[in-house]
Amino acid sequence: MTVTGAGPAAVPRSALADVVMPRLTEVYGAAADPERAAATRAYMKNVVPFLGIPTPERRALSRTVLAGTARPREEDCAAVALRCWALPEREYHYFAADYLRRHVRVCTSAFLPVVHRLITTVPWWDTVDALAVHVVGPLVAADPALAATMDAWIADDDLWVARAALLHQLRYRERTDTERLFAYCLRRSGHPDFFVRKAIGWALREYAKTDPDAVRDFLARERGRFAPLTVREALKNIGG
Repeated sequence: MTVTGAGPAAVPRSALADVVMPRLTEVYGAAADPERAAATRAYMKNVVPFLGIPTPERRALSRTVLAGTARPREEDCAAVALRCWALPEREYHYFAADYLRRHVRVCTSAFLPVVHRLITTVPWWDTVDALAVHVVGPLVAADPALAATMDAWIADDDLWVARAALLHQLRYRERTDTERLFAYCLRRSGHPDFFVRKAIGWALREYAKTDPDAVRDFLARERGRFAPLTVREALKNIGG
């Protein structure tokens, strides 16, 4: 399966999505809270509009939406995600990210272009991080050949694509490709954007839970190349 275009024709046909989407918009729409939506939008820097549904309530509503639905195939996952992303309110994007996280095992390496499209469409840390850690990460773990794609992503001019590459190993623990992680951190060490510098520190901090000495040694060698924010974040739990 490939989804490479930006228009509606790129969305696969899916009978399952035809069932899920009307349920979703009805159930979420009925729970909208305009006052909370305005406050959440302001907190999230006005990147996207919101319905104003708190996460615990939203996930409970999602279970109602999905009750009795079939296990999706890869094309169903693409259709649901892309159709959710075509809706303006962020809660629909969260639904899609949760859905992909739950069903990522039915997706192959051919699904990665879909995720790239989601990452680069109304991007902000809330959706990019969820997709990077819980969708991109498992896809790459299942098909190590996708590491070459991550090597391309880390060099991308789009800061959110680079952030996704930095974070995709966040839950790998002992399976982390340490050489690649450190190389990615060095590759973007001079990036001017806060979200990339923060991601470098976060990736190192998370790996330090597995191998603190490796992170300390790496920063001892390369500390001068990183912003103070990155170093503080990386050493937050281990000192050094």
